[in-house]
Amino acid sequence: MDGYKRLNRTLVSKGTIIDYYKDEMLVPNGNTGMWDHIEHKGAAAAVAVKEDGSILMVRQYRNSIERETLEIPAGGLNPGEDPMKAALRELEEETGFKAANGEKLFELFTTVAFSNEKIYIYKATGLTRSKQHLDEDEFVNVESYTLDELLSMINEGTIQDAKTISAILFYAQFAK
Repeated sequence: MDGYKRLNRTLVSKGTIIDYYKDEMLVPNGNTGMWDHIEHKGAAAAVAVKEDGSILMVRQYRNSIERETLEIPAGGLNPGEDPMKAALRELEEETGFKAANGEKLFELFTTVAFSNEKIYIYKATGLTRSKQHLDEDEFVNVESYTLDELLSMINEGTIQDAKTISAILFYAQFAK
């Protein structure tokens, strides 16, 4: 949009997953304001569909909301990494299942008001057992649900993770 211009960007804090900046912005009426910006390296996730049609999910503790969540397998992109390879890598690392096939479903920005985090969502099929490769501080329970069970959990508010809700609804509507 015309009339917006970043005048300055100052790094406030460098993190493991994100970097936090303060942006001085010129707005259309000529005023300036300070806006927060979170720089994110990007992520990839997989709707992992087993041969029987059930979908692999991971249950893990999330510090920011101080509770466990039920999510599709996902993780950050390594520098220069192909998003589909990242989604399939994260699937294997978190669930112990390797996918023979990956198909791009869509991309989404998670919180456009203050972050550039983009998640690439894939459908993974042709699953075979492999080995879980969790980080030392990562504890993940792998669970499997039918699509109807997941849709009910979304409707009931049991599943609240945005990428998971988006991915399951997209899969149910367009990709199953």
